[in-house]
Amino acid sequence: MNETVKVRDLVPQDRADWLRLWQGFMGYYGLALAPEVTEFTWERLLSPASPLACRMAEVGGRVVGFAIYQHHPSTWVMGDDCYLEDMFVAPDARGRGVARAMIEDLIGLARGRGWKRLYWNTELTNEIARRLYDSFTPHDGHVRYRLTL
Repeated sequence: MNETVKVRDLVPQDRADWLRLWQGFMGYYGLALAPEVTEFTWERLLSPASPLACRMAEVGGRVVGFAIYQHHPSTWVMGDDCYLEDMFVAPDARGRGVARAMIEDLIGLARGRGWKRLYWNTELTNEIARRLYDSFTPHDGHVRYRLTL
């Protein structure tokens, strides 16, 4: 990686960049959310009362990625866990260490706040991302089940 990746908190002025990346994220997974869901997510990311938060990655002053996370109590450790819910890097910025920088940023943030674990999931077929994730820790063998209510 030749350029420095800067990771920082989301701010209201990031709306256009976040929306561009969010639409790219949705497109990558072949999803389409109702505009009101996207707006609701944006508002929660900015709300201090919401458990959701977002870190933005910049390279050369250009926003190229986001990491949405939340922390929550855990029954498995004496403290809280941090869940990396969504992460996306613009296609033209991939392979430059952006995703690694965002994970390392979250590790530092979580440690600084006294959280005990960081976890995330991805699709089995997401081989490129899994190579990165495996460089941090092996997968734990769990299979996710999601019931829409």
